[in-house]
Amino acid sequence: MCLTGVDYFSTLGYQPGIAALAAGALSPVATLLLVALTLFGALPTYRAVAEQSPNGLGSLSMLERLLPGWGGKLLVLFLLGFVATAFIVTITLSAADATAHILHNPFVPHSWAGAQVPVTLVLIAALGGVFLAGFSEAISIAVVLVATYLLLNLVVVGTAVQRVLAHPEQVTSWQNVLAADYSSPVAMVAVALYVMPKLALGLSGFETGVAVMPLVKGKLAERIRARASC
Repeated sequence: MCLTGVDYFSTLGYQPGIAALAAGALSPVATLLLVALTLFGALPTYRAVAEQSPNGLGSLSMLERLLPGWGGKLLVLFLLGFVATAFIVTITLSAADATAHILHNPFVPHSWAGAQVPVTLVLIAALGGVFLAGFSEAISIAVVLVATYLLLNLVVVGTAVQRVLAHPEQVTSWQNVLAADYSSPVAMVAVALYVMPKLALGLSGFETGVAVMPLVKGKLAERIRARASC
């Protein structure tokens, strides 16, 4: 679960920045819609996909069964190209975001200021080295990273809640900005839905999760139930 969740978790790590650039003051609303899409859209969909492809082939195998012959094979090959592209984009974007955090850390030497590309390439190479070392090693590292990530998120969320409680006028100012920029709540939702594709990069993690279902221990029904709960 941690290994397949890294894709989604990494997107959540830089999602606030993407939302702020794409939606501005509307970014909290857009983020809530993304969470709703995940819980009530992607999760039920991939629960059904897990039941239909228990051997781990995911939605691509379902499409191949619907279109047998060369037509189905060409469609799957075409879609795999998109999956590979999304995978590379996600890795690169996550590594670049990690580089920004590293270089802006006050404990990092100032001489590294212009080393964005080398640091990003080193991080990507390290990720490749982890998978070359072995799948079990990758899972072990993912568990540690995800646990640390969730712990740090508790700190961030707790600090944010404390700041809002200490300065409630900031919430009032935000509401005033929304009321001035948008005519109604319907307009807010419409704009949030328009920028949604820019915020939903991590949803590809669901397909990755279904793809590794054979690694879940247990009988077929147990593997489906475990993967769906993840």
